[in-house]
Amino acid sequence: MMTPLTLNTDRGVDGTPRVTAAGEIDISNIHVFTEALNTASGGNGGPITVDMSAVKYLDSAGVNVLFKHADEIDRLHLIVHPLLVRVLSITGLSEIAIVESAPTSDAGRK
Repeated sequence: MMTPLTLNTDRGVDGTPRVTAAGEIDISNIHVFTEALNTASGGNGGPITVDMSAVKYLDSAGVNVLFKHADEIDRLHLIVHPLLVRVLSITGLSEIAIVESAPTSDAGRK
């Protein structure tokens, strides 16, 4: 059974291709995530933004796909849920891609 994952491919306000993901990214749905990244990048090697602010779980298959895309394109910009920042830093992905923590809806709550 495939883990729930919603993907949307469009362009940001600056025209940069963007993939927005919500749910969990794991081995069961990695093929759809990979396809969305390939569609957004269009094979031209240009920059791409991946908004994973609504993704709270990312397994090693997802990390590997992000590494592959970071190696193949000019600039990979990841906007991630705060829970994923540490994981992407530990793996070293933050050394070859821009990793930005998304603001949380819990801001200001105690």
